[in-house]
Amino acid sequence: MTYAGDRVLYDADTHIMELPDFLRKFADADIRDELPLVDYGRSIVTDEEVEVIMSQGSRHSDEHRAGLIALGDRMITEVKEIQALGSFDKHDRVIASDMLGFVKQLVFATHSLHMVFSPSHKIEDRLRYGGARAHNRHMSDFCSVDSRLMGVGAVPFENPELALTEVQWCLENGIEAIWMPHRLAGDRSPTHVDYNPIWSLLQEAQVPVVFHVGGNPLQLKPEWSNNGRVATRDWMGGGENVRARDAAVLHQGIETFVSMMVLDGVLEEFPRLKMASVELGAGWVPEMLVRLDQIHKAYSKVDERLKNFSRRPSEQITDQMAFTPFVFEDPARLMEQSNEDLYLFSSDYPHTEGGRDPIARFESCMMDCSREAIDKFNSGNFLRIFPRAK
Repeated sequence: MTYAGDRVLYDADTHIMELPDFLRKFADADIRDELPLVDYGRSIVTDEEVEVIMSQGSRHSDEHRAGLIALGDRMITEVKEIQALGSFDKHDRVIASDMLGFVKQLVFATHSLHMVFSPSHKIEDRLRYGGARAHNRHMSDFCSVDSRLMGVGAVPFENPELALTEVQWCLENGIEAIWMPHRLAGDRSPTHVDYNPIWSLLQEAQVPVVFHVGGNPLQLKPEWSNNGRVATRDWMGGGENVRARDAAVLHQGIETFVSMMVLDGVLEEFPRLKMASVELGAGWVPEMLVRLDQIHKAYSKVDERLKNFSRRPSEQITDQMAFTPFVFEDPARLMEQSNEDLYLFSSDYPHTEGGRDPIARFESCMMDCSREAIDKFNSGNFLRIFPRAK
């Protein structure tokens, strides 16, 4: 018996827990020593854990692996982060995938993209895009051993020409989705016409753009913590350093991004371009749909771009996007407030934030949902956004 059991589940969010040399191992020689080592300093993974794994030849001990395999379908509930099976070893990930039972799983990085996705203007293109290429080579290699693993490439958008080149490389090397930061692209909006060749290429290739926590600075400006009160614990557990006050406004960056993609006409101009928002929650989505439709109705009287829309904003988003709820959110409530076509199952394996039993958590909320709605959440909406997964 697998964790998924007899369910047909497509997982929109799993991760690699990168070892320190993740980027350097696949980087071009001329920049290798300039790329940062992967740092776990702000997560619950300790330096000692990493050092032990590295000292064992970048692998878990045979005893540890045997113990994980013996857990069977309880593997996801018992062990998390870098100690989980297949968290960094691609061959172990094949075994883990057998035990999880997901038909397909998107595979994201965890800690290796801080420099690549940093909004700092001081990072040279050769390092930003060289780091992205190293990441994408490693991701392509990791996922090449199992067709169930859908590697997510990282493409910073500061330089449109270099971004297009990197997207082309990803498409030629088996990458199944393009992760771009959900923020301004240097001094440009990501809706700038300079990016139209990228949207056109991805639309034709049927490869979606994905957004994920970590694609925009996670933390509020430090001044918001200058409140005269005792400091609170500043991480929630696993891959991301998110505090309570950060989590409360985490959606603002992605909501701004999606709103601009709609209002500037990108989704209208590229109606077969697909996008997914992952590990950024979904509680904000129903109200965003209402707000954008209201804005469209009011401003289309004076805004020629909006006047020429063939679909309302809510229709564009429903046709072309999907969102993963956090494990503590209620998919049934979100469907009731919007529609059944917008939401995706995700486990966040092997991160702590995904919970010990995400299937049970989500299903407990959907007991009164129709079979059709549940099937859309588990698989149908995934296959609409990621048609190459069929």
